[in-house]
Amino acid sequence: MKNQLEKISSDASSLIESIQNKAELDAAKVKFLGKKGELTSVLKQMGKLSAEERPVIGQMANEVRNYIEKMISDAETKIKAAEMKKKLEKETLDITMPGTPRKIGHKHPLSIVLDEVKDIFLGMGFDIASGPEVEWDYYNFEALNMAPDHPARDTQDTFYITEKMLLRTQTSPVQIRVMEKQKPPVRIISPGRVYRSDAVDATHSPLFHQIEGLVVDKNITMGDLKGTLEMFAKKLYGENTKIRLRPHHFPFTEPSCEIDVSCFRCGGQGCPMCKGEGFIEILGGGMVHPKVLATCGIDPEIYSGFAFGLGLERLVMFKFNIDDMRLLYDNDVRFLEQF
Repeated sequence: MKNQLEKISSDASSLIESIQNKAELDAAKVKFLGKKGELTSVLKQMGKLSAEERPVIGQMANEVRNYIEKMISDAETKIKAAEMKKKLEKETLDITMPGTPRKIGHKHPLSIVLDEVKDIFLGMGFDIASGPEVEWDYYNFEALNMAPDHPARDTQDTFYITEKMLLRTQTSPVQIRVMEKQKPPVRIISPGRVYRSDAVDATHSPLFHQIEGLVVDKNITMGDLKGTLEMFAKKLYGENTKIRLRPHHFPFTEPSCEIDVSCFRCGGQGCPMCKGEGFIEILGGGMVHPKVLATCGIDPEIYSGFAFGLGLERLVMFKFNIDDMRLLYDNDVRFLEQF
């Protein structure tokens, strides 16, 4: 049995030294150390030995096992190193070669104009306020002096969630929330998404964006509204831009007006874009109704204010000469990459 163990050790040494890959090494491990391997077969005969021979042969068998296991471990380390070297040689990277260029995206046209509007009003001392898009009927209509039978409150025009909860139709509720918590002076704009039950076409969408502004302080007049919006228009469309105020009616402002800007394509001379009028309507506004101030706990005998609201999509379409609002939401890269 001693001769058998010496032969197993010698055969294992010769075989393992010649092995070149992991598969051959695994096969050698099974051949010598597996359940049916050569060393295991010898150990099964230990019962035939005398009591004096058994510990001697057992010690020799353990030495042979340890020797073979070490050879296998060393061979495995050697094979792994050789495979890694071969892999690295195959995957050599030339760090002097230029990298693969990655196309970087940019702002959406809505974000471009919104950021510009924010910068203009921040420069005039306004803060930016926000509020929930799922709103109470009180903030969206009632606190804004809109009667229960006002057409805007019709279920055909508004997305109601419950009888008293809806998707906001304007960002005006933010103004109410601000006036409830912050007493004058107040100077904010409130941009955000709004929802109305409109059929999708070139100029309408059930989801769009509004930017509303509010100023409340002592001695605020219509002249302050005109001056603010004139500054805004000049910053957005150029120093030669003029504005025009036309009488209108809104339940939350009194007096109210529609505000037009001189056509930035023809300079006010008249063209197809402005339909020959020389002006384009961009927003509505007016002096905050005394009832709205009183509802928010502000004394209309001491304070006054102005408010205005404009559609972001309308500004974007005018600025970039886009004739179909749906292009802003189609996610067509061919369109968006122009900006």
